[in-house]
Amino acid sequence: MTFTSLIKRLALTIAAIGMAGGTAGAADLVLKASHQFPGGKGDVRDEMVQILAREVKKANVGLEIKVYPGQSLYKAKEQWGALTKGQLDITSLPLDYASGRHPQFSATLMPGLVRNHDRALRLNSSPFMKDIKAIIDKGGAVVIADAWLSGAFASKKTCITDPASIKGQVTRAAGPAFEQMLVGAGASISSMASSEIYNGMQTGVLDATNTSSGSFVSFRLYEQTKCLTAPGANALWFMYEPILVSKRTWGKLNAKQKSALQAAAKKAEQYFVGESKKLDDKMIAAFKKAGVKVVEMSGADYDAWLAIAKKTSYKIFSDKVPGGKELIEKALAVK
Repeated sequence: MTFTSLIKRLALTIAAIGMAGGTAGAADLVLKASHQFPGGKGDVRDEMVQILAREVKKANVGLEIKVYPGQSLYKAKEQWGALTKGQLDITSLPLDYASGRHPQFSATLMPGLVRNHDRALRLNSSPFMKDIKAIIDKGGAVVIADAWLSGAFASKKTCITDPASIKGQVTRAAGPAFEQMLVGAGASISSMASSEIYNGMQTGVLDATNTSSGSFVSFRLYEQTKCLTAPGANALWFMYEPILVSKRTWGKLNAKQKSALQAAAKKAEQYFVGESKKLDDKMIAAFKKAGVKVVEMSGADYDAWLAIAKKTSYKIFSDKVPGGKELIEKALAVK
C-alpha cells in the first residue's frame, strides 16, 4: 500500500467515525413542551409533562422532550395557536382556553357538568369526549393524556356559597360558560389566565376567583384570599386539561417514537389519576395553614347555581354553538 493510499484510507476512516458520531448526536429529535404552570414545585400538570420527558428519554428511540414551564416559552393562551401551527410540539393546556377558536371546547368547563372525580374518569371514554377529541384532531392536535381537575372558589371579601354571595364582586372565571353563569348571579368579570390571578388580587383588580385546586396551591392564592369554597361533595367546577401533541409533530415521528410517546403519556395519565383526588386535600390544608376560612357549597347552593347555569351557560351554549345541545346531552347522559 502506497503512502498516498494509506493517507486516503485513514482520512476515510476518520470521516466515517465523525459521521457516525454526528449521526448519533443528530439522531435525537428534540420536541418543545410548553405549559403555564410552575416548574419543579410539585404541580401535577408540570409533573405529567416531566414524566413524559423522562420516560421518552429512557425509551432511547431518538426522541427528547425539552420542557418549558411557567409560560417561559409561550403565554398560556398562545399555546393552542402555536401547537396547531407546528411551532410548539407539546402542551398541557386547559382546553377551554382555545374556546375562542373552537367554541365547543367550553363544554369541558361547563358548570355542574362533571361534579366528581369518578364521573370525570367515565367521561373520558364517553361519546361526549369522542366528539370533543374529533374537534381537537380536526383543529390540528392529538390528545395523548386525559386530565380533569376539580376546582374551587375564593374571595378577598366574603365566602362564595349560594349565588347571592357573588353579587357585586369582580371575579375571574376560567372560561365563557362560567363567566355567563357568574354574570347571571350579579358578578362582574375580569378575564385572565390562572397564572395572572395572584397579581390581579394583589393589585385590587379582582375580589374573587375560581380555578383548579392545583392552581390555587401552585400560585399561592392563599396569600391573597380570606375564604375558600372547596369542591367537597358538590363540585361545580371541573376543567379538562389534557396533554396535546401537534399533529404536524406527530406526523414527523416514526412508529417507535410514537409508541414510546404513547407509553410515556399513559404513565403520566396514571400518575395524574392517582394524584387528582389528593389535590383538593392539599389545597384545603394549605389554605387552612395560611389562616384562610374554608367552607363548602351545600346541595341547595349547588342546585341554585345549576338553575342559573341552565338559564345562562347551558342555554347560550346550546343555542349558539354548533352541536352544543347534543354535547351537553351526551355529557349529562354519562352516569
